[in-house]
Amino acid sequence: MNDLHGFHPHSFTVASSESDTLFYSRRPTGPQFDQGAQTAITALYRTLLPEDGNILDLMAGPDSHLPPDMEFDSVIGIGVNAQALDANTRLTDRVVEDINETPDLPLADESMDAALLCDVVPYLRQPVQVLREVARVLQPGGLVIITYGARFIPQKATALWQALEPDDRGRMLGVLLQRAGFGPVDTGSVTPAPEDMFWKDAVTALTARRPDIL
Repeated sequence: MNDLHGFHPHSFTVASSESDTLFYSRRPTGPQFDQGAQTAITALYRTLLPEDGNILDLMAGPDSHLPPDMEFDSVIGIGVNAQALDANTRLTDRVVEDINETPDLPLADESMDAALLCDVVPYLRQPVQVLREVARVLQPGGLVIITYGARFIPQKATALWQALEPDDRGRMLGVLLQRAGFGPVDTGSVTPAPEDMFWKDAVTALTARRPDIL
């Protein structure tokens, strides 16, 4: 099966051939989002995440943006930057792995309740393989939450992501999620008020659930 049938062969190539591990080791570990956008993401997680659940934070950084007053059985972070993972106090387990090179996730089938991909999707070079792995590790009915903004790192964002308009990015992600086995996709966005001094970055969110049978 061709996961990327209909896409240009170079859709998910990136400008920098440097490994993600080396590239991100030289960059600041903070998020691309401003503080207002981070607060909006935390509010979304408060609404959608199951209390006491098992949470996967994919391509994780120093902050998972989880509500500080919510407790989870586990929060597993997978990313390329060990220093950033160590700085994330919400993680109960840390896995240093480049999923663009090795999309297989070192987790058991149906072991997670929700998966978070925060500011991740512009950089996925094997998107369907990664999302299919996310579906595999989620419980039936488990939720994937994808959030992203307008900003991205041009050296590492894929060619197609950079070429598409914002609405088309959401449609592309819907196709990728469907090919990975997820159910219907819900899409929404939040935009800061023009007079807000601390929030300028709009946030787009996509959510989908793993069906009972993949």
